Amino acid sequence: MDESVRQALARWPDVPHCYGWLALDRRGQWRLRNEFAQQHGLSGDPLRHETLVAFIERNYLHDERGAWYFQNGPQRVFVSLAYAPWIVRLHEGSLRTTTRRAFDVQACFADEQGNVVLAGKVEGEAGDSQAALLHDHDLDLFSGACKWHGDACGADLGVFHHDGRDIPIEPIGADEVPKRFGFMRDPRAPAA
Repeated sequence: MDESVRQALARWPDVPHCYGWLALDRRGQWRLRNEFAQQHGLSGDPLRHETLVAFIERNYLHDERGAWYFQNGPQRVFVSLAYAPWIVRLHEGSLRTTTRRAFDVQACFADEQGNVVLAGKVEGEAGDSQAALLHDHDLDLFSGACKWHGDACGADLGVFHHDGRDIPIEPIGADEVPKRFGFMRDPRAPAA
């Protein structure tokens, strides 16, 4: 967290939280969602200001409920997640989040829609394994690094060969991902 953010929190500790205005899409793009976008289920406008995006990414955290937020000075701006709190890219054999952090994969899953979900450790993040969605532009690279079991319909769909390891690819339901990895896709204010 930036030092300026820490100072603002100390100075104004009771600023209300913000919900629904910031989203992370399936490709790791931050999106600003005005009231119209929120009311109509639209993704919102992509943020393109590099300094602002870097500030968001440095101050991207989660609370005890598993709700991810951007600490904007004294205010928590909760993030609506299109799928998972992290989006990873596969490039030249390494995995990195779209926030440019190394991702150490520990498990691999495929959901019923063909999404690849990786579980692992994000560089600089403490705690348990976290879920990351593989960026859809990297599905061909991923598939080329896998050995599939054909028409498998059991607990093991194939093997992802990565970094000298063979990681089994297990099925998972898209709705099961947040529960299994302890995060909220669409955080709401707690009931009073």
